[in-house]
Amino acid sequence: MAQGLIEVERKFIPGSGTEQRLQELGATLERRVIFRDTYYDTPELSLMRADHWLRQREDRGWELKCPGSAGVTGPHTEYRELVAEPAIVARLWEVLGAEGIEAGGVAAVLGPLGLQEVASFVTTRSAWKLELPGGAAEEELRVDLDTADFGYAVGEVEALVQEEAEVPTALEKIHGLSSKLGVPAQETAPAKLIVYLQRFRPQDYERLLEVYRSTERMGTKHPGDSLGSGGPS
Repeated sequence: MAQGLIEVERKFIPGSGTEQRLQELGATLERRVIFRDTYYDTPELSLMRADHWLRQREDRGWELKCPGSAGVTGPHTEYRELVAEPAIVARLWEVLGAEGIEAGGVAAVLGPLGLQEVASFVTTRSAWKLELPGGAAEEELRVDLDTADFGYAVGEVEALVQEEAEVPTALEKIHGLSSKLGVPAQETAPAKLIVYLQRFRPQDYERLLEVYRSTERMGTKHPGDSLGSGGPS
């Protein structure tokens, strides 16, 4: 992903006929891949509680998802993803309120910032692309169908835009494709990371739940709906 693009996405629960339906709609299978994601945070989950999601993806390096526009409502999420390490480190300093830490790569600042591994799992993904009328890169929708090694399957329809003004149009396209895939209008599906925490780190999951309840963000969204993509995706 190019630096600073806005990632607009909607997660859903895929069915046995999802891939066939994608083919019928003209989507092409780009690749099937297997990768490991490892997520980092402080013991207090300071990043996740601030809606920031730091991970190291196998063969891709470090990624930090940061919240997009406030006021996004509905069964979708909007994030900016940072992939350049200097930008990630600068944002980590800002979010964690750290001062006096020497500059360096992400790995070099994990210890000084009190960041530690909180989750690690393997995902099997089939990545699809659907070209919309116009044929330009910005006229594409991507659909990822993921199965995590702890038995959770989730799909994601994603569009990438450069400006906030483009988000409503991207959402219209995402919702249109979701409808054609048979996804109920208000269906929400948690990110892989959130399900991992719920199953294997329930105290951390409850801590996140309380934060999102207190900020009234649990009504139509699940914490971490981005991530794996969760979301992170």
